[in-house]
Amino acid sequence: MKHPSLKLLLGLAAFLPLAPAANAAGNVTAGASVFQSQCAMCHSASPGVQGIGPSLAGIYNKPAAAAAGYQFSPALTAAHLVWNAATLDKFLAGPQSDVPGTKMPYAGLPDAGQRTDVIAYLATLPGK
Repeated sequence: MKHPSLKLLLGLAAFLPLAPAANAAGNVTAGASVFQSQCAMCHSASPGVQGIGPSLAGIYNKPAAAAAGYQFSPALTAAHLVWNAATLDKFLAGPQSDVPGTKMPYAGLPDAGQRTDVIAYLATLPGK
């Protein structure tokens, strides 16, 4: 190849399948729908807007129980979770069994596909 930068670009492209993608596993549009039907009655998708539960804007890859303006349960604070695909999936499947003593009175979202979709949606929500 006569163009070294093209050679470098093609070499880097070989690693793209290994790069993590926050939304690759789920459908963001379907996740927004699940959020509206399962989460929005207690949680906001807008930064700083608290409801019965805290705003979920900007929580992805952030520590749990760290958002300002909401009184989190001692149990969730002590869990030292970071909200990512794995921790959100486990928590959303059964909040009370994952973090006994959490204030979230939700039985859980049993459908793994819906959890994947809502997690993809949450990953798109910007924080403040």
